[in-house]
Amino acid sequence: MDKISVSSDSPVLTRTLDSYVYKWADLKQLLKIGIINSNTMTAFAGFWLALFYTGSSIAQYWHLMLVTLVGTAFVIAGGCVINNYYDRDIDQIMNRTKSRPTVTGSIDLMHVLVIGAALSITGLLILSLASWQAAFFGFAGWFSYVVLYTIWSKRRYTINTAVGSLSGAVPPLIGWSAVDPQLHSTAWVLFLLIFIWQTPHFLAIAMKKEKEYRAANIPMLPVIYGMEITKRQMLVYIVCLLPLPFLLYDLGPLFLGIGTLLNTGWLVLAVKGFWVKDNSKWANSMFLYSLLYLMVIFISMIVITLPNNLL
Repeated sequence: MDKISVSSDSPVLTRTLDSYVYKWADLKQLLKIGIINSNTMTAFAGFWLALFYTGSSIAQYWHLMLVTLVGTAFVIAGGCVINNYYDRDIDQIMNRTKSRPTVTGSIDLMHVLVIGAALSITGLLILSLASWQAAFFGFAGWFSYVVLYTIWSKRRYTINTAVGSLSGAVPPLIGWSAVDPQLHSTAWVLFLLIFIWQTPHFLAIAMKKEKEYRAANIPMLPVIYGMEITKRQMLVYIVCLLPLPFLLYDLGPLFLGIGTLLNTGWLVLAVKGFWVKDNSKWANSMFLYSLLYLMVIFISMIVITLPNNLL
């Protein structure tokens, strides 16, 4: 029998490789990798600060850290997949979401639902290995995102942004409760910081994509009440961030200075918004600053406590 060889130039092999590339790209969109990364980062920050406040070291808890981060990532991924499944009708209207596999049909809808449920359940079971409190907060975050935000408020109320912020603020509590189930008050300060941060962050996106949200009939604040009211809301939330670095005084004067500087810069940028002519350009600046803000403030927390946690 003649042997059949398949070269790298084979059309069959090329089509197979292309198929895998497309499937991976589809899976990345389905899972919302960016959301998983950012929320896992804040869960790690909660875990890391819990080590600092309890006088523990990463050498004692590295295995617990892996369990916590993997479980958190799975729960978030499961929620994102179910969100995609539920929102497939409006996703086909918006430019930034119309290429999702739930819209294009590249992944069967029943498979999407099974993937979402499997990831969610698996993630909660993994978190339960860390502590039942970590699993509880994982479920609370999943419930607020899937039920309270996706199913209940997103298509009905302008407060959908605040409701959705609950789920995004939960990961630090997951990370902290894996080390310290009693939760130091600082854990709740982290919760507040991320909860407040999310509204100006997501309202900036809503301003940039106002036409798309209007076409999809999603009641985002700029769609219902206009740009000026939205800017006022963003300013109010940023003002609420101002005292939070002072509630984290245990991290030292360096962190207090960094946090205050970041808050002041964001406040100045928000105030400038009332005099700009190009709302979309200003909203994009607010969006980019919000990403810088979150990255710098959490990296600062980790770096400042690094010597204590490595001992």
